Amino acid sequence: MRHRKKTRPCFVDAQVDGQSDFSKQLNGYRLATAEILYRMPDHHEILQSYIWQDYDLAPEYPILTKFLDFWTHNLDGPLHSVRIAGKEIISPSAVNTGAMFHIH
Repeated sequence: MRHRKKTRPCFVDAQVDGQSDFSKQLNGYRLATAEILYRMPDHHEILQSYIWQDYDLAPEYPILTKFLDFWTHNLDGPLHSVRIAGKEIISPSAVNTGAMFHIH
């Protein structure tokens, strides 16, 4: 088995451009789930499944693309296929801007 230099994953972002999950949703991000099938490094005939989930922008999915790029360059298990499902949870029109709350 090959050993690769340990690097800090560059795809882990607590916030995208300093936005909270709620802010990301208002800016068009949706909850994206990807099922990644990859081949075992030592047994290429065996497929393994990995589930990835994060807020991302459809249809380009730049955060998922960055993760898959990291995978192909830093991990030993070659990718077989990726299936993506995305769900818009909140849209700007779903937020009622007419209500005001006062907290004392």
